[in-house]
Amino acid sequence: MNNNLVEIVELNAENWYECCTLEVSEEQAGHIEPNAVSIVQSKFEPTLKPYAIQFEGKTVGFLMFNTVEEELGGYWIYRIMLDKNYQQKGIGKIATQLMIEEMSTLPNVKRIVVGYHPENLGAHQLYKSMGFVDNGDRFGKEMAVVLEVN
Repeated sequence: MNNNLVEIVELNAENWYECCTLEVSEEQAGHIEPNAVSIVQSKFEPTLKPYAIQFEGKTVGFLMFNTVEEELGGYWIYRIMLDKNYQQKGIGKIATQLMIEEMSTLPNVKRIVVGYHPENLGAHQLYKSMGFVDNGDRFGKEMAVVLEVN
């Protein structure tokens, strides 16, 4: 996979609706909020930053992170999803790396945290492969994994 084909672009008037039409696979649907809910949430919580994931210029995914420190002394990844037609191609891993690079530019970032359902094996493999560590932190039905930065 050519990394130059994948980019993350701040949500804007041209790409927000495309993000709302993306769908995850049926198995994943119970693990993630619809993108429209996340986009609305970002309008009421201005510290949340939503982005479109683009592959060869086409919107194929959505991600969102918080720009302020939260639980576990970390900056949280709130959402990351790829349309079911673009999964298993390495796009998600590149987009996650781009998001981590973007988050690392925030002031005083020492750790990045992401929570997900333990049954979400795809997420588990992705974050483990990128150096996130499970320290046993649990929030309701979700586990949280941590990446130390800087």
